[in-house]
Amino acid sequence: MKIKLAILENDKIYLERIVSAFNARYADKLEVYSFTDPEIALQVISQMKIDVLLSSDNFEIDRSKLSEKCALAYLVASADIESVNNETAVCKFQKADLIYKQVLNLYSENSSNITSMHFSENGDTKTIAFMSPSGGTGASTAAASCALSLAKKNKKVLYLNLENYGSSDVYFQGEGNSTFSDVIYAIKSKKSNISLRLESSVKQDETGVYFYSASKTALDMQELSGAEKVKLLNELKIFGSYDYIVLDLDFSLKEEQLNILKECWKIVFVSDGSVISNQKLERAISTLNIIEQQKDHRIFMKSNLLFNRVSSRNSYKPEIDELNELGGIKRYEGYTTRQMINELSNLELFNALV
Repeated sequence: MKIKLAILENDKIYLERIVSAFNARYADKLEVYSFTDPEIALQVISQMKIDVLLSSDNFEIDRSKLSEKCALAYLVASADIESVNNETAVCKFQKADLIYKQVLNLYSENSSNITSMHFSENGDTKTIAFMSPSGGTGASTAAASCALSLAKKNKKVLYLNLENYGSSDVYFQGEGNSTFSDVIYAIKSKKSNISLRLESSVKQDETGVYFYSASKTALDMQELSGAEKVKLLNELKIFGSYDYIVLDLDFSLKEEQLNILKECWKIVFVSDGSVISNQKLERAISTLNIIEQQKDHRIFMKSNLLFNRVSSRNSYKPEIDELNELGGIKRYEGYTTRQMINELSNLELFNALV
């Protein structure tokens, strides 16, 4: 199923370029119609059941002549303009990829009755979760490094930070104004097509790693239930055509967290080798052992242990038979965050998770 997009623009050169870009990159997702005459455009739009109309702000569109199912936005020359005639404004002078994502947003908000648009039939996405019972052990850095390691192997990988106080933008940068709050809103409101919102909100770092910018506030993250997180994960597996999803999680052994872990291919527990960190890890594993005996969760069989920032002077490796030991990461000093994850991504220990 393709989105039917109509573009009404009096600048013929611009119109030709944007249509050409859409046809070259999104021929499997968009059916594009172009017009320079508003009267002809409105006639065809009503006949063809157009989903989204992008009109130059040089034209004033009579909204009553459009179907309720047709989303409308105006193409404008400045990103500072947010609306025209009470309709969404889209800056025409930006990358075609960003305009495409705004088209998806418009369609998503107008198509809540559509359950899903599957852009991929890939059912082989593998999920790797990172978490630590002790704060400050570098679990997020390890997760971001793992994602980058996979990207360097030419894998399509999504780094998905589901922490309440997540920091995706510390590790990766990308274009666009969307944040994970937009995804949360789509899930909670049930007014938007979730799959479309996921694609329109995702960003891509220059390294190739896909990610979502952190939510605007931690309160947004706390609105997501465990069941909604599992639904989100399944939607990403269906639509995203990702080879891997690297999850960055707060530590918890509540039922809703265990349900997320059940969806994972591999799980990585992180410790920095300190006495406090190791004691917390040992208590967590002991608790998980009891849970496994009581319920059929089977977490240990896919669980691994990673020692991060290990120093021989003040750290030790506890004997935890239930976890497969990946290895240790030495302490790095004087590196920026980007330099750090780039260095760590070259470590062979991440190969054991592939």
